Amino acid sequence: MTVRVMLVSPAMNAALRQARFDGDAPLDRAGERSARAAATAVPKSGAVLSGPSERCLGTAAALGLAARAEPALTGWDLGRWSGRRLDEVGAAEPDSVAAWIGDPSAAPHGGESLRALVERVGGWLDGTGAGDTRAAGDGAGATDRSVLAVAEPAVVRAAVVHALALPVAAFWRLDVAPLVLTELSGRSGRWNVRLGRPLTAPQED
Repeated sequence: MTVRVMLVSPAMNAALRQARFDGDAPLDRAGERSARAAATAVPKSGAVLSGPSERCLGTAAALGLAARAEPALTGWDLGRWSGRRLDEVGAAEPDSVAAWIGDPSAAPHGGESLRALVERVGGWLDGTGAGDTRAAGDGAGATDRSVLAVAEPAVVRAAVVHALALPVAAFWRLDVAPLVLTELSGRSGRWNVRLGRPLTAPQED
């Protein structure tokens, strides 16, 4: 059965501004204001989910969504690199960073490899068409087979790689800006992707 999956990247916070590896830092005030301003642009959905990070949950709340935390949408586990800046890690462990970027199966940080991330997110995506997407969310109709999820940029990138059956290394060629909507529609083995568009409030006449 076909399903529509809408992924919203979280608003900006200090960690993103400082190019730090995903940690569990909350939104800052500017990010929260941006999310609140975009709330009226969020599409309706039958189910509303969020990655379990503070950044995703805070974005969902600022967007006015009653989202349920979904463990499968957890951000990329970067082990002991989590919370550190990319330039710091690159200076201290250049060989490890090179292996991490060059080999999708490598996890020198002790966390999750890129290949494992894509497989995890892809498994969740394919499962959305088989499960019940009518979970309580924003009050959409009971027959609406759609899912809206606030998810970390790495999770959105992994979903696109899986949906389009791209080489795993294509992950590094994809960029996901804050508060951008990426839409996937279809089912396991056959997904169409509408690449990200910013969430902006409709203009008043």
